[in-house]
Amino acid sequence: MSHHEVHRSHRIGWLRAAVLGANDGIVSTASLIIGVAAANTAHADIILAGVAGLVAGAMSMAAGEYVSVSSQSDTENADLAIEQSSIDKDYVFELQELAEIYQERGLDETLAYQVAQQLMNHDALGAHARDELGINENVRARPIQAAFSSAGTFTIGAALPLFAAWFIPESQLIAAVAVLSLIFLALLGGLAARAGGASIIIGAVRVTFWGALAMGLTAVVGRLFGVVA
Repeated sequence: MSHHEVHRSHRIGWLRAAVLGANDGIVSTASLIIGVAAANTAHADIILAGVAGLVAGAMSMAAGEYVSVSSQSDTENADLAIEQSSIDKDYVFELQELAEIYQERGLDETLAYQVAQQLMNHDALGAHARDELGINENVRARPIQAAFSSAGTFTIGAALPLFAAWFIPESQLIAAVAVLSLIFLALLGGLAARAGGASIIIGAVRVTFWGALAMGLTAVVGRLFGVVA
């Protein structure tokens, strides 16, 4: 009888960037549209602001993710280089160090040494990366993947309230964009939670709450500046 377990840890890198991008795209663009509309701005100017927000936001997300994840990747690579140098210079010490890690996890001294020796014979750096440094191939930093994933999903997320604003009459724009964006956010939160194996309801509620708060605050700012103008 075969037994197959479905794990989700390999999704952490792209899932985080994708969810962050789509969520940010919906919230920032919807908030921008609502804030500008609340200031009694012409419909064409509202759409222009939304398009500008989409382009600027997508590029900002891509650049931010790339720089952030690149820094993480640089740190990982530097640690791996140090570890490889240490293995090359003092293999016996590194073998003992790995054996001690396994002893701390519950293996007796003899078995811990045997496991450490076999793993280092197979892949010394890989064994130390996993068990000493905590660097796992499934969740290693991938800057390009994170940048494209974040920018792409931001664009998709931002397009949703933008298309809604394009087709909805100006008199109904604020309410319609807000409601539709909150629905989009709830669906996104639920899908992200399902992909990550978490509670769908909790995932939907938390992104919807923060989205509603952001849209509400920008509507207030837009109304205040509209009155001043």
